[in-house]
Amino acid sequence: MDRTGQLVATVGDPPQFDSAAFASLTAADFSANDQLAKMIGEHEFASLVHQGQKESMFLADVAKRVILVVLFDQRTTLGLVKLKGKGVVETLTKVFEEMFNRVGAGGGPSAPQKGLLEGAEDEIDKLFG
Repeated sequence: MDRTGQLVATVGDPPQFDSAAFASLTAADFSANDQLAKMIGEHEFASLVHQGQKESMFLADVAKRVILVVLFDQRTTLGLVKLKGKGVVETLTKVFEEMFNRVGAGGGPSAPQKGLLEGAEDEIDKLFG
């Protein structure tokens, strides 16, 4: 999803919940945690983990504009998700930065955002289609 709460793509089993609401709440959660990071003297938190008894979430910043969300259960470990996630974030960051530059949306995180999807639909289809 992008930082404005728009769902970009999903992979795997379809969610059993309202994905639009989930995307919006996740973006708000990530933004709130950015403010918490600043309050304690950090520039940002590059990743977040919400761990439940049965289901957990790993959230990671991608290119300062996209949030990777990994939902996982007790069949895997947080350590494995973080390890795999690190490489995926690095790869996706390069891909998204190249895409933003191609579509003219590479103004960085402080640039005005009209939403990741505006003007980038074709590029996103190429990535995930």
